[in-house]
Amino acid sequence: MNIDEIINQIYALPPASALRLKQTIEEVKYPKGHILFEEGKTGRSVYFIKKGIVRAFLYQNNNEVTFWFGTEGDTVISMKSYVSNKPGYESIELLEDSILYRIQNRQLQKLFDEDIFIANWGRKFAETELVKAEERFISRQFIAAADRYETLISTNPALLQRVQLCHIASYLGITQVSLSRIRADVK
Repeated sequence: MNIDEIINQIYALPPASALRLKQTIEEVKYPKGHILFEEGKTGRSVYFIKKGIVRAFLYQNNNEVTFWFGTEGDTVISMKSYVSNKPGYESIELLEDSILYRIQNRQLQKLFDEDIFIANWGRKFAETELVKAEERFISRQFIAAADRYETLISTNPALLQRVQLCHIASYLGITQVSLSRIRADVK
């Protein structure tokens, strides 16, 4: 997904503002396994996925608990670092060799101060991320694993070919054995 599509899916900008924003964004490539954000460290950038897949996870009882996957077009951000310039809660790892668009938080904040259209784009960006976080929370707390699995395969079926089953099971909050049972029931 190209940067124009990503910007416009958040909020359409006038051409001059879109150009200013794009001039601060750089394309970067990282290998599978690269950690974009590390739990307990302050993230200094926002990323948008051009090509690849990421997962966000936390450590709980010496286990990695995956709570989010991002694919082409998605934003990759440590919201705590972005909003308050403090160490984030999560680690975010690339699950494939990836191409990303990166903008430094400080550059983005400067654009917010200088351009009302970009500031509005940033507000829509933050609102969208807040809604996504709320949906993840509600799903994890109130929807059964089998139902979350069915939603996952209906909304993003390619994810199952691109992500290890151990990460899918962790995302669903179940063991790989339970995931195998759910998969057998769904077929």
